[in-house]
Amino acid sequence: MAVGTATKEMAAKCIDKMNFMKDWDSFKNSLREGINAARQFGASDEEIHAMAVQIGDFLNEKVCPSSPQEELLKEMWDISSSDERKALAMILFKMLK
Repeated sequence: MAVGTATKEMAAKCIDKMNFMKDWDSFKNSLREGINAARQFGASDEEIHAMAVQIGDFLNEKVCPSSPQEELLKEMWDISSSDERKALAMILFKMLK
């Protein structure tokens, strides 16, 4: 199997299994719903921020970006340090309030 074919197959698997966000607004609404659910279970903003970094790590590793905004977010996450990722998570949190 050619390298290009293997890469396409891996991308297709990722997209087929994880492409649940169709656009940026859908992505933001899902995050907003997650924040609200965490609050209903009694999570503090600090706990939500810590979870956001863990979720960001998971999404960055496992989910294919489905919009230009998600692609930019992934690229920024890829090059960020741990502290910078915490800052990005905080910025997203503030955007969704």
